[in-house]
Amino acid sequence: MRADGPVAWVTGTLVLWAGIAGLAQAAPDPAVLAAGCAGCHPVSAKPLTPVTRLVGKPAAEIAEAMLAYRSGARTGTIMIRIAKGMSDADIQSVARYLSAVSAK
Repeated sequence: MRADGPVAWVTGTLVLWAGIAGLAQAAPDPAVLAAGCAGCHPVSAKPLTPVTRLVGKPAAEIAEAMLAYRSGARTGTIMIRIAKGMSDADIQSVARYLSAVSAK
């Protein structure tokens, strides 16, 4: 039997989409998600900044703030938009990751 033609194309397409769907459902690496936080929230203890340091804070405190931004219970500009793009699992994952990191 030949492995080309419409049947092979449909089969190949389904396999490709199944692989893409599997990647999309994989939990993102919390270090990758949290890397964006360091643009505003310093990792180092040295710079003086009015922006809250997140590293080393309790995970529950970080998650609570993110959920409040996402729901609109807490006001802000950038954080509301960032939090709305994160799932509950993403927020909990990033909160645990940042809590475990120590300030340099």
